[in-house]
Amino acid sequence: MSVTTGPDSQKDLAFTALVQRHQTSLRRMCYAMLRDAEQAKDAVQETFVKAYRAMDDWRGACSEKTWLVRIAVNTCRDMRRSAWFRRIDRRVTLEDLPVAAGSADLESRELTIAILALPEKLREVTLLYYYQDMTLRETGEALGLSPSAVKKRLVRARDRLRDALEGRQTHE
Repeated sequence: MSVTTGPDSQKDLAFTALVQRHQTSLRRMCYAMLRDAEQAKDAVQETFVKAYRAMDDWRGACSEKTWLVRIAVNTCRDMRRSAWFRRIDRRVTLEDLPVAAGSADLESRELTIAILALPEKLREVTLLYYYQDMTLRETGEALGLSPSAVKKRLVRARDRLRDALEGRQTHE
């Protein structure tokens, strides 16, 4: 039995390392975008299938994380556009959040709910900038936006989050 060390095996090793580095953060992001754990797993799997197919064409114009996030965002958008997906109730309650978020304090959980309730365009920039630790430029590259457009959306998202969270506090 011989072990192959050709270009395909090196590609496979590089791809395996890529998956190990990014699968958890992509799953979290996809969950936040799709609000369904199983759909998030499917989206991440589809993201990696697309990435594997495109690995030879990737030129490194952006970081691998930005490249993968862009594929994942587009995959999630495609999934949300499907007729089946639109018919499912996607409202999220505190009890629906994954266990990791369940151990957080109530304030963090309410912030998470408020982020998930943002309109799609604002939610995407918030998730990438704050939860994926991407820069304005990287976020823009992943979403096909200019850094200034990302900054404007972040300001609008923060304003909406502040209003939503202050509104909850006044009702308590």
